Amino acid sequence: MRLLHTSDWHLGRAFHRAPMLDAQAGFVDHLVTTVRERGVDAVVVSGDVYDRAVPPLSAVELFDDALHRLAALGVPTVMISGNHDSARRLGVGAGLIGRAGIHLRTDPAACGTPVVLQDSFGDVAFYGLPYLEPALVKDEFGVDKAGHEAVLAAAMERVRADLAGRAPGTRSVVLAHAFVTGGQPSDSERDITVGGVASVPAGVFDGVDYTALGHLHGCQTITDRVRYSGSPLPYSFSEAGHRKTMWLVDLGADGSLTAERVDCPVPRPLARLRGTLEDLLADPALAEHEEAWVEATLTDPVRPADPMARLAERFPHTLSLVFDPDRAPDDPGVSYARRLAGRSDQQIAEDFVAHVRGAGPDSHEQAILRDAFDAVRADDAVREVAR
Repeated sequence: MRLLHTSDWHLGRAFHRAPMLDAQAGFVDHLVTTVRERGVDAVVVSGDVYDRAVPPLSAVELFDDALHRLAALGVPTVMISGNHDSARRLGVGAGLIGRAGIHLRTDPAACGTPVVLQDSFGDVAFYGLPYLEPALVKDEFGVDKAGHEAVLAAAMERVRADLAGRAPGTRSVVLAHAFVTGGQPSDSERDITVGGVASVPAGVFDGVDYTALGHLHGCQTITDRVRYSGSPLPYSFSEAGHRKTMWLVDLGADGSLTAERVDCPVPRPLARLRGTLEDLLADPALAEHEEAWVEATLTDPVRPADPMARLAERFPHTLSLVFDPDRAPDDPGVSYARRLAGRSDQQIAEDFVAHVRGAGPDSHEQAILRDAFDAVRADDAVREVAR
């Protein structure tokens, strides 16, 4: 069976101030063409279909168009909700839509009930694990502590239990939206840290033939059978080095697997440029970036006049301007943002405690801070679901 694995469409999202709807529509065209021309038997979409719980009408219309076109091809599609989606909204009408071959899996309680498709070698069971917010689903899965590893492990126990009761030789595919250990994140992914731990080990997914992951925006191979497709389009300059693709996966009769990356059309390349304003305007080696979306970091010791307007004369698609004067690390002029770069909320809070009283928090106080941050994230998740 030939699968096309994609995720993280983020319909409705812009790239800085540049609208992306046309590029997203171009991706949908490319998806449909790939399905038709490459003999795809099933499409899997591993979450974050939309960029927010209540997407703009234009994004909903594009999603509707994608579903109609996939259904018209007669190729089944299995889709889960991600942490950006409203699971309830995405799952409205799932029963009816399923009759057209579009299978929406947004209910955590149903993760052990697969969509079963057939090829000439027998059954392939597709298990959809929508994004599992630990604080909201721990009771459903009967886990004592709300954590990503605990709830995913419990969900996978249901998957394995169902698979064990199926005919010998049944192959299996799991769709999941999570941060798996070994994956490389980017700036455009929403933080899903709980209890100080965001990632789960790949071994959670042992026992299935292929795990189609969503959440991280870079295409990645965690193991041969556990992969991220990445987002089809860039959504932050941290993705400048990404090659945007989908996975074309061939699942053999015995569960053997081969995978090929299929490139996605990207409207413009991304470029992250650094230097003084005069150097950026004069350097002939930068000519290749003149039509790119540009993030410019200026290192001038004094902020120059009208930098954005001057940059736009050479790089008309400059979208982000950062000031980072070259200074010694101990220079008091080093920006607060630069001192905090790469530090978690927990680390920043612990540093603040140390600054105020002269000593950092002990282990008990660290646990209190961690619980407080988890409670805030859980409250945000509840409000998102209720919207």
